[in-house]
Amino acid sequence: MNLDSTQVMHMFMGEYNHAIDLKGRIIVPSKFRETLGDEFVITKGLDGCLFVYDNSEWAAFEEKLKALPLTNKDARAFVRFFLAGAASVEVDKQGRILIPHVLREFAEIAKEVVLVGVASRIEIWSKERWEAASNYDDMEEIAEHMADLGLGI
Repeated sequence: MNLDSTQVMHMFMGEYNHAIDLKGRIIVPSKFRETLGDEFVITKGLDGCLFVYDNSEWAAFEEKLKALPLTNKDARAFVRFFLAGAASVEVDKQGRILIPHVLREFAEIAKEVVLVGVASRIEIWSKERWEAASNYDDMEEIAEHMADLGLGI
C-alpha cells in the first residue's frame, strides 16, 4: 500500500483499564485521543463490546454498509445493528466521553472498562467480558485458521 504525504495510516494498539463514572463517562487514553480527535463514533460491536472509529474510518465503514444489497435480509440486519446504536461523541476538557445508556446496556458496562486498540478501531469492553473473551488458550488453533485466511506468521 503506497501512502502519499496527505494519507497517514493510523493503527490503534494497546490495552487500557479505566473506571466509568456514575454519569456514564470514561477517560479516553491520550494515545487514542491523538488519533481520534475531539469527536468520533461509537457503536455496538461484535462479541458484546463497543466499537470506536475515528471519523474517516467510520465514513469508510458507512460506505461499505451502504453498498450492501437492501434485498438481502442478513445485510439489512447487519446495517441496522451497526447504525441504530451509533452515536457521535465528543471528548470533554478532562479527556472523557459519555457512552450513551443504550450502548452501556448492550456491552454490560457498569464499573470497570477495558479499552483495546485493534488496528483501525478501538474496542470498549466491560472488564468482566474482556477477561472472559481474552482467554487465549486456543491460540495455536486460531493461528492455524488464520493461515487458511492467508495470514502466516
